[in-house]
Amino acid sequence: MNSALSVTCRKSGCLREIPPGLSAEQLCLDHFLEQAFSRTEESLKSCRTGLPLDQHVLEWVLSDALAVVKNLEDSADVPDPEQRDRMLELLLSIANLHEYLAHHSIRLQRPA
Repeated sequence: MNSALSVTCRKSGCLREIPPGLSAEQLCLDHFLEQAFSRTEESLKSCRTGLPLDQHVLEWVLSDALAVVKNLEDSADVPDPEQRDRMLELLLSIANLHEYLAHHSIRLQRPA
């Protein structure tokens, strides 16, 4: 007998369930978005100040975009308007980062 286990967010005190698309991160959607916004903002700040971007962080930000698209698709039948707006805002921030990188000479810092 295989019963599905309810998996909750790994953040201390958070009892929200983890969407299937975020099982690898072990975060609920709200905590995932919080961390993804932070990574994206750090990358944009580095670009604006001329600091080299960490390639690992940049790859992480791009994988965040894929996770958001997957969650938008998975929640299409029962959308939470606030979460949907936050996901779309994150995608816009990531698109802005991508556009900035495409139009400026940005140095990537290889992880050690």
